[in-house]
Amino acid sequence: MIHQGISGVPEFESREFLEKKNKYCICIPIINEGKRIHDELRRAASASINKYADIVICDGGSNDGSTDDEILKDLGVNTLLIKKGNGKQGAQLRMGFYWSLLRGYEGIITIDGNNKDSIESIPLFVEKLDEGYDFVQGSRFIKGGKAVNTPLLRYLAVRLLHAPVISLTAGKWYTDTTNAYRAHSRKYLKDKRVDVFRDIFIAYELLAYLSVRADQLGMKTCEVPVKREYPESGKIPTKISVFRGNWILLKTLFSNLFGLYKPGR
Repeated sequence: MIHQGISGVPEFESREFLEKKNKYCICIPIINEGKRIHDELRRAASASINKYADIVICDGGSNDGSTDDEILKDLGVNTLLIKKGNGKQGAQLRMGFYWSLLRGYEGIITIDGNNKDSIESIPLFVEKLDEGYDFVQGSRFIKGGKAVNTPLLRYLAVRLLHAPVISLTAGKWYTDTTNAYRAHSRKYLKDKRVDVFRDIFIAYELLAYLSVRADQLGMKTCEVPVKREYPESGKIPTKISVFRGNWILLKTLFSNLFGLYKPGR
């Protein structure tokens, strides 16, 4: 099914392999993740994650064969969403949030599709959503979390720059703010004071904004322990380029600090 002409949502196609089975879903934004997303989905299947939440792939236009319908069905994916309109990760998330809310999910968990994160930790996010939390941040840096083979520069950037600035903006201390492994309540995403569905959220802006807006509005938030593991050697699985990507992250971080993503700005 093609979805188009929706304000603040890129044109996209939805392929629903299964009907809605859980009250929560997992939105996984990907583009050309190849074997990594397949390995992640196999781990999810081994941990029976589809008993806790429906798995939704939010594809940005992969052309590497990783999103073949039959492969995804075999790996337990509930629905494939394919972005047709403009934008990067932020647009993929807006697409996923819109479709998930339309389908009636009470909460949406997000996780990267590059097989670095402990998808087995999904029950911890489900538990917190059930307890009434509106924003749940996964962290490898709190008790029970594990940071494995984290590149030194990334570790320092998160701990000494990104986390302090996000925490200052939110008014609450967070430890792992670049981690896209989070959960969001339906109430949070539908709140007009949040206003998720805006074209300003193109790349990493929405992740930064949603990290702080819940606390700014006095909603219920927390962190849960997760594991994030980088490979021991070889290329780091990331879509963030060394210069341009990190410049965009810095620009986004400080635009968020100065409130440039708040509705009405």
